[in-house]
Amino acid sequence: MTFPITKTNGGDLVPSARSFESGDYPVKTYKAQNGAEHRILYGSNRTNMKLSLTYANILDADAEQFLDHYDTVQGTFQTFAVGNVVGTKINPTRGGWEGNKDALGAQAQGNDYRYEGPPQVAQVASGRSTVTVNLIGVL
Repeated sequence: MTFPITKTNGGDLVPSARSFESGDYPVKTYKAQNGAEHRILYGSNRTNMKLSLTYANILDADAEQFLDHYDTVQGTFQTFAVGNVVGTKINPTRGGWEGNKDALGAQAQGNDYRYEGPPQVAQVASGRSTVTVNLIGVL
């Protein structure tokens, strides 16, 4: 099962808010006795990217897709790609972003995503919920 990007009644499931932390390269810092700092780079790809997506006021059936996906990937255990709509180059998780398309993606750095924790669901009206998912980019 892929990460939810399509509404149950058709159309793209686009987040209403997004935050992204670009992660860092794996670096280990050592301090010598004289106070000099030495850094060793342990990889060529950024990791620990954090992507938080909020889907405000969506149908409960759409909110349920995130809970189902969380169960399918066994919570925080398995990794997954946040892909494009089939047959297009459109990635709804970046909807509204006008910068470079690979800037918000983990895949450009050789990463997939996993859940940082369970999706947070808040019911805002009858049949409507707001869902927040927090993802981490891992190699």
